[in-house]
Amino acid sequence: MSGWVTAQAPTRAELAACVECGLCLPHCPTFRLTGLETASPRGRLAAMSAVAAGVAEVDSVFEEIMGFCLQCRACEAVCPGLVPFGRAMEGARIELAAQRPSTVRRLRHFLWGRFVPSRRAIALATVAARAFRSVPLPLPRGIKRGLAGLRNSLQASLRRGQVIRPEGKPLATVGLLLGCVMDAWFGRVHVATVDLLRRAGYLVVLPTSQTCCGALAAHDGGLVAGRRLAERNQKAFAGLDLIVANAAGCSAHLKDYGHWLDDPGDFAGKVRDINEIVASAIEEGRLPRFEPIRGRVAVQDPCHLRHAQRVMAAPRQILAAAGYAVVEIDPDGLCCGAAGSYALTHPDASAELGRRKAEQVRASGALLVASANPGCEMQLRSYLDQGFEIAHPIELYHRAVIQPE
Repeated sequence: MSGWVTAQAPTRAELAACVECGLCLPHCPTFRLTGLETASPRGRLAAMSAVAAGVAEVDSVFEEIMGFCLQCRACEAVCPGLVPFGRAMEGARIELAAQRPSTVRRLRHFLWGRFVPSRRAIALATVAARAFRSVPLPLPRGIKRGLAGLRNSLQASLRRGQVIRPEGKPLATVGLLLGCVMDAWFGRVHVATVDLLRRAGYLVVLPTSQTCCGALAAHDGGLVAGRRLAERNQKAFAGLDLIVANAAGCSAHLKDYGHWLDDPGDFAGKVRDINEIVASAIEEGRLPRFEPIRGRVAVQDPCHLRHAQRVMAAPRQILAAAGYAVVEIDPDGLCCGAAGSYALTHPDASAELGRRKAEQVRASGALLVASANPGCEMQLRSYLDQGFEIAHPIELYHRAVIQPE
């Protein structure tokens, strides 16, 4: 079979935007790893164009080329043609799901579309994770690394349905996405987020009917699940002034809901990453600044914060306001190799990128690392020694607020 069969496939305009200049090549992690044209954004777009023209088929070769991509979107940030590579890649993977159905893909779609969004299932997975960390079992390398990267304390998060009011008249009403993994395993980030939003003057609500943002399903070509989760969140957050997420992958995907909703309305325009909100509040004097007495912190930029949302200054401003000396580790912001389920599908490439990122941290001399995405934090913890602490920038700033000295 040649050509596209779904309405979500990469469009002619999206593919034609690539002028094949090659500026993306040095910014692509998989091209840096292999030197292969097929492992570059330009090569992947060429493969999509060949299928669209009927020259090539959606076969095992095409699947391998698309599957090796981390979807870090570093290419988008440097592309002179403004190719929407992330959207095109999601469309190509939707095509793969339609034209090359398999048991493995159906299992992944069930995992991202049903299991992960289920709070009960995640609770069971949390219990299992606690047990598996202490019992030597012959698990796949990707799962072992993921378990090694979990925080030592897996804690429950905030209660859905809560309304947290500021001391004075609220500036706006903010809905916080609790998510899936963040909700179960990074509850302290949620607690810090809500307290800072309250202190900044926002009324914070935690909609009861909200669910997983759907990024993992969308990146894997799970069209049905991606739409279902997006529609549920659209209803859950209706009527709010702002929608905030504190995981970079979640906030990036929420801003891309226009591709997943039949009638997106103004949803995407209301979405903010928590780093954007807190940095603005600090700049406007609604949150305090502290003296630089807290030592050095290395900043790891999650791809979907730096490349997809182009948010770089905000986390650095937050950390500086907390009193830390910010240390840069990677001018290119290359992917750490986490990339959702990439450690499961491509463990060798994920491991090599994880080792390289860990080495960048070690070379900085900082023992504290700030990362604004759960997958990145887990990846870093898997490859760094126990002497390092990895935390969300919001956690570190909140620590300064509640313990100013």
